[in-house]
Amino acid sequence: MSEESGGAAYRIEDLAHRSGATVRTIRAYQDRGLLPRPERRGRANVYANAHLARLRQIADLLDRGYTLASIKELLEAWDAGRGLGGVLGLVAEVDGPWTDEEAARISRAELDERFGGHHDDAAVADAVELGVLEPVVGDEDSFLVPSPQELSAAAALHEAGVPLSAISSHLRELRGQVEHIASRFLEFTTEHVFARYLGEHPPSDTEAAEAASLVRRLRPLAQQTVDAELARAMRMFATRHLRQHLAKEEPPEHRKEVRVVELPVGTMHAVERLVGAEHVAEFITAATERELHARSLDRLMANHSNHSNIDEAP
Repeated sequence: MSEESGGAAYRIEDLAHRSGATVRTIRAYQDRGLLPRPERRGRANVYANAHLARLRQIADLLDRGYTLASIKELLEAWDAGRGLGGVLGLVAEVDGPWTDEEAARISRAELDERFGGHHDDAAVADAVELGVLEPVVGDEDSFLVPSPQELSAAAALHEAGVPLSAISSHLRELRGQVEHIASRFLEFTTEHVFARYLGEHPPSDTEAAEAASLVRRLRPLAQQTVDAELARAMRMFATRHLRQHLAKEEPPEHRKEVRVVELPVGTMHAVERLVGAEHVAEFITAATERELHARSLDRLMANHSNHSNIDEAP
């Protein structure tokens, strides 16, 4: 490497060493148009600090999940003077934590103690595969816990008698359903909120800043909506489940035959809004019985009217 006019000059091997990229990768980036060609000085190709900075930008964008094709478009925008600051700010906002929960660290001994004092390697392997635990590099006896709340929930379920294998299976099933909800929420907000920022070209710094602000504002809404709907559904199903089990325990002479009748969803929602989810079954039963009584009275009145007409006939 040499210094000329205050600027660094690198051979390709020096550039590879400084940037962390391989010589082959640098040449591939040049062929793709991601990296400017070097300056030719005599028989040597010379790279400058601008090349080093560009390689570090590419590495950073790759780490953020961008493809080489999208990186090329972003870098062309940068070269055109539109800048990457706003776009990278938006990426940082999306990549940032979507919860206030902070990761914790736990030793293997503490982990075993929380789950009944048993040394279960298969359960730990399951937890690592699911991402509930993450191994700590250089420390085989410790784990990183991305979500202490999730680990606490698993420990409480296990203490209540749920096998660890069943907890893992339940989490796999739950994760698939939650990922579907997250995907639908993302599609919904993209269609109605973010579509204007996701055109054929990278957004300007102003547009990217606006989008990042919207991400910050809308980020809590998904969890708030799911929390509210989960609470509603849990109350409805838990109440129904409990009533069904209590009904099974009644003496035969007191037990009523129960028949399941499907009602339109709109009707169920209207009744829930009127009397609350916990009173839906009681309300429908009372309304049905009232209708039956009314029809019985109508029938009696009709019979009485018919008899009166017969008595009055000549």
